Amino acid sequence: MRADVEPFRVVFVCSGNICRSPMAEVIFRAFADRSGFGERVVSASAGTGDWHVGERADGRAIDALARRGYDGTRHRARQFTPGDFDRHDLVVALDRSHERILSGWARTSADADKLALLLSFDEAAGSLDVPDPYYAEPEMFDEVLGMIESASRALFRQLEPAIRPSA
Repeated sequence: MRADVEPFRVVFVCSGNICRSPMAEVIFRAFADRSGFGERVVSASAGTGDWHVGERADGRAIDALARRGYDGTRHRARQFTPGDFDRHDLVVALDRSHERILSGWARTSADADKLALLLSFDEAAGSLDVPDPYYAEPEMFDEVLGMIESASRALFRQLEPAIRPSA
């Protein structure tokens, strides 16, 4: 990659940054790496709350990722800050409650224009909200991961032409 080309930066946001958004971050990063565009994409995640700052991803999320061949063990939770709008090109909320919170934190219309719902990229999704598996059985993590994987794949396909190196 040319040194003067900035990577496309996306941050995925859920409540505590230990379940849904870390899964999205890891999956999206894997899509970028597998496509050969890993250097052209930065994938991050954050939570709207500070309850889990510094903690690893939920063990059930790590296990669900591992069952699909992803590694979520390096994740450490952090809270979204208004400066994330400056550092990222796209801010992806995992459900509408996160989108509402992020909209309230947007300082400008440019910040607000960076917001999107993850499932809005997946035409087959039956809802716009990725359900929170935190209080559910471990099997729910696999179901949620499937939703995130499908929508992240659709998002990556949409972004791929823009991140592809120009000839």
